[in-house]
Amino acid sequence: MKTVFTFFILYISSLSLFGQITVVIDPGHGGNDPGHCGSHAHHATEKEINLKIANFLGGYIEKYLQNVNVIYTRTTDTYPSLGERVDLANRNRADYFISIHCNGNDNSRVKGTETHVHSLDISKSAQFAKNIETEFTSRAGRKSRGIKDEKDLQHSLQVLKYTNMTSVLVECGFMTNPEEARYLNSTHGQEIIASAIFRAFRTTIEQNHPSIAFRKSTSSSSNSSTQLASNNPQSGYMIQVASSKHAIDTKDYYFKKTGLDVTRKELNTSSAYKYVYYAGSFSSKEEAERALNELKNKGYKDALIVRS
Repeated sequence: MKTVFTFFILYISSLSLFGQITVVIDPGHGGNDPGHCGSHAHHATEKEINLKIANFLGGYIEKYLQNVNVIYTRTTDTYPSLGERVDLANRNRADYFISIHCNGNDNSRVKGTETHVHSLDISKSAQFAKNIETEFTSRAGRKSRGIKDEKDLQHSLQVLKYTNMTSVLVECGFMTNPEEARYLNSTHGQEIIASAIFRAFRTTIEQNHPSIAFRKSTSSSSNSSTQLASNNPQSGYMIQVASSKHAIDTKDYYFKKTGLDVTRKELNTSSAYKYVYYAGSFSSKEEAERALNELKNKGYKDALIVRS
């Protein structure tokens, strides 16, 4: 009886009775397992992009939220086994588990985000997944392929099946699609994806734990919705032509070759690449695509369209 009582005390302590929750962020793959490869040889591998998005996500949580303990399954280029990832989350009695991945397909035209749960019958995981896909479409301007579970995949995902908490696996886009591969390889794209997952996480924990104050009360965090990386899908398009560690004059010859007005934006990030550069302003995607083709012919091979 004493053993049962002790277990009960340990169990309820994991239910945020002390006003804090734990989230495990899992950058998929790593080490000798690169995951999917990009559409171009010079693109980063999936394991590298997963880690960058995971770091941005954790950074947002730590900067803008309180009463949330963040644990990573890996912070470097190592490969924890699937079992080790599950054990880490269960051992720390995490409340949430977020696995970050990028997708691939033999058809290079396939694109879009997906969020996986073990089963749609697990209501909290399904709602979390729905919140993520909503943010991807409404705030990040991404194409959503919806929520998937083991029935869609015809098999189960170990990190979702065996974790004892609300768990999702996020496919952030297709590295085999040239347009999405460029987006996922850009600092701007990684931050947009991470901020969308962050917003969904914030919405989810506020829904599930209404008695806990998660938002930091400082004046800077009160404006977090504007400070976070965001794309408004209704305000037009620009073309990202470069990113840099140090600020470059937008009148530099490199940008003059675009023949377009170039603007520089400083990102709110800990990444080495703190500045991104946008060329032009277009009211329709068709107009932006024509300009993108012209820029690529001028040598801006990594240019990509973003929503302004």
